[in-house]
Amino acid sequence: MSDSAVLTISNLDVDLGHGLSTARVLAGMNLAVRRGGAVGIVGESGSGKSTLAKTIVGIHRAAGGSIVFDGTELTGASRRTLGSLRRRLQYIPQDPFSSLDPRRTIGQTLAEAIDPVHARLRRHRAAVVEALTSVGLGEDAVDRFPHEFSGGQRQRIAIARALVVKPDVIIADEITSALDVSTQAEILRLLARLRAELGLTMLFISHNLAVVEELCDEVVVLLHGKVVEAGPTGDVFAAPRDPYTRTLLESVPGGAAFDVTAPLVTATLKTVPARGGRGRH
Repeated sequence: MSDSAVLTISNLDVDLGHGLSTARVLAGMNLAVRRGGAVGIVGESGSGKSTLAKTIVGIHRAAGGSIVFDGTELTGASRRTLGSLRRRLQYIPQDPFSSLDPRRTIGQTLAEAIDPVHARLRRHRAAVVEALTSVGLGEDAVDRFPHEFSGGQRQRIAIARALVVKPDVIIADEITSALDVSTQAEILRLLARLRAELGLTMLFISHNLAVVEELCDEVVVLLHGKVVEAGPTGDVFAAPRDPYTRTLLESVPGGAAFDVTAPLVTATLKTVPARGGRGRH
């Protein structure tokens, strides 16, 4: 894994809401994702994990600070600059069904990801089939519609849509939280395989500490929009320095790690006592 950072976040502030209801959701956030690496973002609901992901890809606007992707500053960048970089920085949402157009076939959706202006399936069919095959779906998926697939299959389609444009970084935002345990295991093993085969750079947002321990090289712990601990995953999990991190680890049932070659051990964060204040997701 290269030591060079492909994504660097410095002193990032994000506010959500309007007028008197405006609240600071991320405050002074710092993060570096090395090329070829995988960073896990953990914290209970309301800690700011999804806000971070959506700010990186431009869904939310930063109130201050810097987001640099492969040498280009994203905060305050022109729409043209952001558009040229968007395909290299792919976001996989928690709920793939709401992000898939029910009127378009899967092939049309992936073709549009490749070329939003000239989304002709015939032209891009080979690339679409390759992406679907890589996530365990066959060519027969190309001409079907989202409602014809299970939740786990739709999540595979969302991953294929991200992969079809050959991105530099994938941001996975709680992508297994709505799935049953066995389907979670299948998706997580898929991500582990794709990362090994393609050398993917990943920002993996999850409530599941055991999954982060297995899949990620580094971990960042968020509490009320602030980083309370960060470092190599093994070091943080073996000897957490912050009381909040220790509390999160103690909340994992049995403390068992997830094994990508074995059945999934459920290790989802519970809501735990935190140090003052209220946060947002």
